[in-house]
Amino acid sequence: MHRSGSRPQLDLSKAAIQGNFEVKDPTILLPNQSDDISHLALDIGGSLIKLVYFSRHEDQSIDDKRKKTIKERLGISNGNRRSYPILGGRLHFVKFETTKISECLDFIHSKQLHRGGGGAYKFADLFKERLGVSLDKEDEMDCLVAGANFLLKAIRHEAFTHMEGQKEFVQIDTNDLFPYLLVNIGSGVSMIKVDGDGKFERVSGTNVGGGTYWGLGRLLTKCKSFDELLELSQRGDNGTIDMLVGDIYGGMDYSKIGLSASTIASSFGKTISDKKELADYRPEDISLSLLRMISYNIGQISYLNALRFGLKRIFFGGFFIRGHAYTMDTISFAVQFWSKGEAQAMFLRHEGFLGALGAFMSYEKHGLDDLMVHQLVERFPMGAPYTGGRIHGPPLGDLNEKASEARVCLLLLEMPLPLSNTVYIANYLN
Repeated sequence: MHRSGSRPQLDLSKAAIQGNFEVKDPTILLPNQSDDISHLALDIGGSLIKLVYFSRHEDQSIDDKRKKTIKERLGISNGNRRSYPILGGRLHFVKFETTKISECLDFIHSKQLHRGGGGAYKFADLFKERLGVSLDKEDEMDCLVAGANFLLKAIRHEAFTHMEGQKEFVQIDTNDLFPYLLVNIGSGVSMIKVDGDGKFERVSGTNVGGGTYWGLGRLLTKCKSFDELLELSQRGDNGTIDMLVGDIYGGMDYSKIGLSASTIASSFGKTISDKKELADYRPEDISLSLLRMISYNIGQISYLNALRFGLKRIFFGGFFIRGHAYTMDTISFAVQFWSKGEAQAMFLRHEGFLGALGAFMSYEKHGLDDLMVHQLVERFPMGAPYTGGRIHGPPLGDLNEKASEARVCLLLLEMPLPLSNTVYIANYLN
């Protein structure tokens, strides 16, 4: 592999998928990686911080790593690289609550990923004080699209469909990937028409997204977290709150236009005629009704935009989804119904890390070249479980998730050798 001076290179070549396919946000194994890459990408949102970082195979304790100097860890002696390569490494995906940013900084410090310098934006002073790094802008849509393109082209079993509880992986033909619609569901929703690498346009969006679900859910159910709301929905019956087609047609389907009796005719519509107060309704039923209302509308609007631009493929990402079966099934139903079965909703296993991963992969314009992309191994799961829930990964106390980001920043911490003091950041509009 060609080296550019003393700069470290990221080698993603000659790999294959392994591991448990039911695990979301799995660690990505880089079997041919020889250089130590001290890169850190952070997606700092109003609710969550998403972090992507590289590590070696060695399962060393944090204390053992701290005993080594930077030069020892990088295998450098008298200004030269180690004389022999140590192959292999991993990309890890970890989440923190934005309100617990100190825990994120502790994690970065414990992993010794924090060399850099400089100033910027909401958390600039904190990063400067704790880690000695500075922040600079990176374009957020560039990173989002770059992350999605990388995953769809490089990782088999990244994309999948989910309909009526059945998950099926989709094999992507990289020669026929573009154009497609990328729907990123955060606090709000962005819909991006992607025509190729670096070629995209934000064509639509909606302010009804994850923030709407969490906000209304918090007011109506008194839930303290996004995941608590999702947990409630799994035990809910939206038929006690939503007006269904069967409620209008005497329990019968409206087969003439393809509507089953269980199809929602009006979200929360049944509460109009019920002589009940809010306290009389089960929080579980409210949560499911709200989740279906928002998910269905996102699916419908997404398909109509795909139809508008003649797009065959629709990929959904963002931390609103959380690998949650009801959410994916509802989005899928909306796309299937309005397309008359001609289109499918597809989801991504690393759904919430698109921007951070895109930033991590964009470092070549900052001096790291020869990025080699083929197929990757997915192993050693550290991400959130497939059905959502608690954050999994290196323990740092109670790291329960909250909702998707309201305003998101993308941070790329680049540390080529010799060490520089540069951090790159971008702001999401959602």
